[in-house]
Amino acid sequence: MTLFHHILIFGVGLIGGSLSLALRKSGYTGKITGIDRNEQALRRALQLGLIDEVTASVEAAVSKADLILIAAPVAQTGPILASIKPYLQEAAIVTDVGSTKSNVVAAAYRELGEKVGCFIPAHPIAGREMNGPDAAVDDLFVGKKLVMTPLPENAEGDVEKVAAMWKQCHAIIHFLSPQDHDTVFALVSHLPHLLSYALVDQVARHPNAALMFEYAASGFRDFTRIAGASPEMWRDISMANKDHLLSELDGYLAELGQLRNMLASGDALGLEAVYTHAQQARLNWMAAIEAAEK
Repeated sequence: MTLFHHILIFGVGLIGGSLSLALRKSGYTGKITGIDRNEQALRRALQLGLIDEVTASVEAAVSKADLILIAAPVAQTGPILASIKPYLQEAAIVTDVGSTKSNVVAAAYRELGEKVGCFIPAHPIAGREMNGPDAAVDDLFVGKKLVMTPLPENAEGDVEKVAAMWKQCHAIIHFLSPQDHDTVFALVSHLPHLLSYALVDQVARHPNAALMFEYAASGFRDFTRIAGASPEMWRDISMANKDHLLSELDGYLAELGQLRNMLASGDALGLEAVYTHAQQARLNWMAAIEAAEK
């Protein structure tokens, strides 16, 4: 099924590359062009078959594309939108995969102006701890949520086309407002990444870091897996959603303060109660996930 005849992808790393592979696997027969700040990444994406061609000319690429996907760090969204606006085809659709949405939507209104209706914000809830073209896989989005935060200016048919494209990759479509999206993901995604980076950084700065890492095992590995993700990407996400992230970080610090007081006072039962409540909540969450997958 070919909903779009010529797709232009800004950013040929994990998400952009995986979407390309997933579309090809689903039977997509159109052309996919890649553009990236990193020439080495572009060449590698071409070698791996993630894209059909590379381009250094925004004008030439945009003027031919009927779908433009922005899969770059969120701080680049505004400049990319500004660069493509003069060359957009009348029926072209622009979408993104950014992990924050309020700032991306604000950038779209600012940079696209009267053309903002062509921009359909989206966010696939999928990823790996690796990044770059070599991290791309064709099943990254299977069974994963794809959150869309449409604008009032979007044509219903365009929203349906973008949703259909993600359904081809076997993603499950959800809809949120940009504000609700950022509130939710500050707690369940952005805060965990911040904590993971912080713990690895603490161990790495320890006077006996080599010894600490020598004995770090599966628990440390599982907790810190996401600290292997792109620092540039997560820097941009953290700053873009800093108000919500600060609020949730303050809540987490308060929780840690309570746990510290329990430890200091020898409140074993209080500590166990928190652990038990968290364990049950996680078991319930896992059960819900397994039921949904079935």
